[in-house]
Amino acid sequence: MRQQQIKERIPTKEDIISSIGTYVDPMSDFGFKHLFGQEPHKDLLIDFLNQLLAKKGKHIVDLTYNRNETVEPNKDARKTIYDLTCTGKDGEKFIIEVQRVNQPFFKDRAVYYTSAVIRKQGLRGKKWNYGLKEVYFIGLMDFSFKDSAPDQYLRRVQLYGENEKQPFYDKLSFTFIEIPKFTKKEEELETGLDRWLYVLKNMSRLKKIPVILNKTILQKLFTIAAVANLSKEEYMRYQKNLMDYWDAYASLQAEREKGRQEGREELIRNFLKTGDFTIRQLAISAGVSEAFVRKVKKTLE
Repeated sequence: MRQQQIKERIPTKEDIISSIGTYVDPMSDFGFKHLFGQEPHKDLLIDFLNQLLAKKGKHIVDLTYNRNETVEPNKDARKTIYDLTCTGKDGEKFIIEVQRVNQPFFKDRAVYYTSAVIRKQGLRGKKWNYGLKEVYFIGLMDFSFKDSAPDQYLRRVQLYGENEKQPFYDKLSFTFIEIPKFTKKEEELETGLDRWLYVLKNMSRLKKIPVILNKTILQKLFTIAAVANLSKEEYMRYQKNLMDYWDAYASLQAEREKGRQEGREELIRNFLKTGDFTIRQLAISAGVSEAFVRKVKKTLE
């Protein structure tokens, strides 16, 4: 049977507008900042971070929102712009980044961002003993790392010495959450963190608050997230944000398809050189049309 290529359809502007549901998507740039990036709503972020960092024995009482840009000492250096940064009551720093489109250097970006925050703690013109405050990086990802296990949706990273069980340095930690791998259903949610991750992944598709999520803090979250409660200006910004995301996604898919096309051409070219396969055999094996194989063959003649 001849193999057929199935291409993923990229949503149009009309698709995006019609797909806006009852609640905003918390993984969108607008949605995340609307829900977690405003002073009146900081109890939402505090609760989420406390659920996430509970295993580290961390309990956040209060947060102060910071500017999302760090000015570099070198005028030619790249400015560091975060999705969201906060400071705890003891001076500890929290960097929260949402990344929807797969970025091959996301780990590098996490290290670069935390380095900028650490360096900024240095006191100029004063005696300073290099004592640093804790820095936490939280990455919310709408894709998965290639090197993570199939069911590993949560990865916590610290600096450890070789063959040591205790952290070498416990003031720097990274938490990466691969949202697509979180597959628990409503009836399987057990912890507060389970409920938060379920909301992050599924809120934009829900029509009402599930019974299991009917907690006071989550009731507030759903009220703020209701599209019906957005102002006209907020709704327009949300709509534009979704369109910008799909534009970026479409561009990425086009680049990937270009890469796959070039890869198939190279593969077919190499097999044609052997003279051991017919055009039909190559077309079936590569999942392309016979016309495509003939086109590649012409480049060899």
